[in-house]
Amino acid sequence: MNKISTLLVAGSLVAFSAPAMAQDTGSFDGFRIQGVAGYDALKAGSSVDDDANADNDQSIDGLVYGVQVGYDYDLGNAVIGLEAELTDSTAKTEFVNGDFEGFGFGNVSAGRDLFLGARIGVKWSEDMMFYAKGGYTNAKLNVRSNDGTTEFDTDYDLDGYRVGGGLEYAFGNNLFTNIEYNYSNYSEAEVDFGGTLPNSDRFDVDTDRHQVTVGLGMRF
Repeated sequence: MNKISTLLVAGSLVAFSAPAMAQDTGSFDGFRIQGVAGYDALKAGSSVDDDANADNDQSIDGLVYGVQVGYDYDLGNAVIGLEAELTDSTAKTEFVNGDFEGFGFGNVSAGRDLFLGARIGVKWSEDMMFYAKGGYTNAKLNVRSNDGTTEFDTDYDLDGYRVGGGLEYAFGNNLFTNIEYNYSNYSEAEVDFGGTLPNSDRFDVDTDRHQVTVGLGMRF
């Protein structure tokens, strides 16, 4: 949350210090910043899913929220751009009807998620476009454990890729809103012991993430 708050403040300072400029090349050109929120679900991938037990869906879900920044080039009928996103999530493991809904990592809660990637869009009209995106994602899973006295500072650090797509609509004075779906797959991980011990060697995992988010932002 501290990192997200810092980014939001930094983005706001940029917004107020930059001069207001008309969009000469189209509705989807230039630097942008937006807040995002929506549904977040993590689950065991196909190679580790417990298909034999119908009562164990091996998944956690919750609210994802954060900030996204990017820069787009409006080419006329098409738009290309780069973006970075930092989010957090309320998803965590829990017991459901006496069954522990873990997904291969034990008792954890979803931590911050970092995405770096690119997107390409096709305009439906001057103020609406459909787009696809893809890139690298790194996520944290916070281990929820303690010995009754001390809470251990241990996390899983996951690496993978993300693909997705959405619909964006420009309106008002350089404002825009969008809705998108993202799929992430994490295939490598390491245990981060919080500086008390060296990180573990990297190991293979298979973890899927599905997100549906809405965003509201401004261009400069």
